Amino acid sequence: MRWIFWGSALLIFYTYAGYPLALYLRSRWRPRPVHRASILPPVSVVMAVHNEAAVLAKKLANLNGLDYPASHLEIIVASDGSTDTTKELLDGQGAERLRAIFLDERVGKAGALNHAIKAATGEIVLFTDARQKIEADALKNLVANFSDLTVGCVSGELMLGDPGEHSGAEGVGLYWKLEKKIRQLESESGSVVGVTGALYAARRELIPHLPPRTLLDDVYIPMHIARAGKRVLFEPRARAWDRAVPSGREFQRKVRTLTGNYQLVQLAPWLLSWRNPLLLEFISHKLLRLLVPFALLGMLGASLAAFGVFYKVVFAVQAGFYAMALLGLAKTGRGAARRLGEASLAFVLLNTAAAVAFLYFITGKRQVWVR
Repeated sequence: MRWIFWGSALLIFYTYAGYPLALYLRSRWRPRPVHRASILPPVSVVMAVHNEAAVLAKKLANLNGLDYPASHLEIIVASDGSTDTTKELLDGQGAERLRAIFLDERVGKAGALNHAIKAATGEIVLFTDARQKIEADALKNLVANFSDLTVGCVSGELMLGDPGEHSGAEGVGLYWKLEKKIRQLESESGSVVGVTGALYAARRELIPHLPPRTLLDDVYIPMHIARAGKRVLFEPRARAWDRAVPSGREFQRKVRTLTGNYQLVQLAPWLLSWRNPLLLEFISHKLLRLLVPFALLGMLGASLAAFGVFYKVVFAVQAGFYAMALLGLAKTGRGAARRLGEASLAFVLLNTAAAVAFLYFITGKRQVWVR
């Protein structure tokens, strides 16, 4: 039982502390600075939508308000079998730089993006979603990195809540802080494994064709670009804002994302070979997180079964942690106790989602493959 306990504890520690620490040391010992410059290459904004009429007009206004020359910017919206008023809304825009693609049958986000990318003419392609609001200077901050010819893809930063307001999602916010710190450290010393789907840009000639039903274009595309020998960066000065979603929807989103990590290995087996220049980063950042829920169960069971005061104390600490998650679920307590409960709940939900994603993948459940 002890080897199960210590093996599980080591995996959990490395995933959430050891890997970030290794990145921190690498970024200090072997930094790789980027040569940024103010450039204005032609940019094609591509966006796949399905029944997003409620937010699409506001998003188009947001894109038109970006601090970027209108003559250097085109917007391509691929409507993926929308059945709401998306077509009427897009037809009514009448903007010269807006191009709409209407797909009669739903092909999924990946298929719709393939159509939009094929129609793009810009040197740089900006990917975004319908819901998030992009800051005015975000595009300029992204493309400044492309003055460095070693750079092939650049991710923006997703902020939760509204600018200047409290998000009300402490637990989720804590997870995002850790995730963004890892991306920043990966970027400072090499390349980021995945990018922010709500806001990222890539050189058009490097973008691969997305296989049908690809769940994570924001990992599939940058990993192919890294394989081509170009860097993938994280640019915190390019920001998009999104409201924190209810915990139920956030859980479904995490299940989809984590299932997508399993799918990536199926779609691109080379990710687990030495042909992947980011093999260690991909395993440490993406795959080990899929094993953490099983390590948590192993650590809990082993500490309960093992003899000795130490293991009993560790079991009691784990039990207390999960009790705090229940308090977070009940939204009870105040101050530090409530924040600790929400952080515990976010951690438990994340790892529950990873376990559900494993079940979905091995059983071939199709719902998560559509969106």
